[in-house]
Amino acid sequence: MSPPRKSRIVSEVPFDQDGVHRGFLRLFHSVHSSAYGFIAIPIAVFRNGDGPTALLMGGNHGDEYEGQIALANLIRSLDVARIKGRVIVLPMANFPAAMVGTRTSPIDGGNLNRSFPGDPDGTVTQQIAWYITSELLPMADAVVDLHSGGSSLMYVPSVLARRPVEPAKAELSLRLLKAFAAPLAYLPAGGQGTGDDRTLSGAAALHGVVSLGSELGGSGTLTPVALRIAERGLRNVLVELGILPEADRVAGEGPTRILEVGGNDWFVYAPDAGVYEPLVELGDTVVAGQPAARIHTPETPWREPVTAHFRRDGFVLCKRVPGRTVRGDCLFHLGTDTGL
Repeated sequence: MSPPRKSRIVSEVPFDQDGVHRGFLRLFHSVHSSAYGFIAIPIAVFRNGDGPTALLMGGNHGDEYEGQIALANLIRSLDVARIKGRVIVLPMANFPAAMVGTRTSPIDGGNLNRSFPGDPDGTVTQQIAWYITSELLPMADAVVDLHSGGSSLMYVPSVLARRPVEPAKAELSLRLLKAFAAPLAYLPAGGQGTGDDRTLSGAAALHGVVSLGSELGGSGTLTPVALRIAERGLRNVLVELGILPEADRVAGEGPTRILEVGGNDWFVYAPDAGVYEPLVELGDTVVAGQPAARIHTPETPWREPVTAHFRRDGFVLCKRVPGRTVRGDCLFHLGTDTGL
């Protein structure tokens, strides 16, 4: 049997020493301007004795800012004396993408959240994915990966979670989902860590690690509401895991409404290229057959617009932001109530 392949990324910070450790992951990258240089990916580790480990991530997609700012604030404010266990914080996971504010890496075009489990000898993005998969996930009891809609989508601020097959982990997943205290949550269908899911949550499922995600807004910006939800959610998850004391829990504005998102029927895609006119807003309740959007062609203004329709009843969870669209772009994304 061949030995397991090791990551080429080197951490400046220890993971098994008590205290606060801040530094960088060194991803060695030889280019014309820096023959022996490395890409410095920021990381922080808080450890205080034995206990659970939480891996907290942002910047998986570089144009999603809620997680990057919330985790930077957490790094500066978390009191290691109040925790029991360990917190690993990776605020700019796809560092090259985060530095230029794009969904994918400017170096290799890689989408980190479609690159797991990664490759230790692959491209920059594949190496980051492999380090997270092979080095960080095995240490974690739970992972929180903060996302939003990025540059092209806007979400009603929400949190999401897989439904693990193992009952104890399914129960923990639901507890963390509710503890996050977002006004809205949803449960994606499918993807139980079968090996064909190349997202972080898919890699976490394969390692038996409970994962929590979010869609905290988007449109390439950051709102005070989304940031408040993210910061409250992070601390509440640490409380629920037993890493922070119960006194640190922050109540939400009300109970979390839990939705389900399934397959193609939950989505509306652009049927043609042009400028899209949304006919509903975020948070609306719609019915099957209802017109969702009209696609106009101003360059041929006498042509009638093409209408896209909803294929099922539901709650409008997400909508496209840019007006210019091409056939196949996602325009809307629905959720349906679960009763949980």
